[in-house]
Amino acid sequence: MSSTRFPVVIAITGASGAIYAIRLLQSLCQSDQSVHLTISPSGAAVIAQETGLKVDLKHPDLSALISYVPDWTSDDRRAATLAVDWGTAIDQKLHYHHYEDYFTPIASGSFQTSAMVVCPCSGSTLSSIAHAASNNLISRAAEVHLKEQRKLVLVPRETPLSVLQLENMQRAAAAGATILPAMPGWYHGVDSIDSLVDFVVGRILDQLQIDNQMIHRWKDTT
Repeated sequence: MSSTRFPVVIAITGASGAIYAIRLLQSLCQSDQSVHLTISPSGAAVIAQETGLKVDLKHPDLSALISYVPDWTSDDRRAATLAVDWGTAIDQKLHYHHYEDYFTPIASGSFQTSAMVVCPCSGSTLSSIAHAASNNLISRAAEVHLKEQRKLVLVPRETPLSVLQLENMQRAAAAGATILPAMPGWYHGVDSIDSLVDFVVGRILDQLQIDNQMIHRWKDTT
């Protein structure tokens, strides 16, 4: 993978699909990409529900989070993930911010970033971003990316969608956000849950203009 020049902001909120965020963090930290991470209380609750990992939002165990491998992961993927020196990757590339701390770099437009990804993006977070509520660091950082005209990728994972949620997506998109629902494709030779997760994460990385080989791509046959 190649990295972008400035840091990427990752926010984990309270929609199902914590594994997408974990896999995204793993992919970014295995590259040369600096990452600034923040997690909402609902995001921590979903992580606990779906992975069994307890996240202390004041002093999170980032090593446990980023090295997590689900039971259904292939033996090859498990071995490759566990072989990574996550401690070094965290020390050098991963910076954590409490969701209530507005005195962090990512709350200011003067701090240069390349993009922000909210993955997964809950309906309440989507609403706060669409209406510029800035009621926590996550929505404030998202507002910063919109006002500075930087890439903002929102990854909702809910079905069905209400009219209000659709209107919020339209409002956010009109303001400059990219709406990238966690909708894995099936055309790339799906052979495991891993490949479905990788499809979504690969598309997110594409939006960040980070080279990756996580999905099978269409090729020009002319």
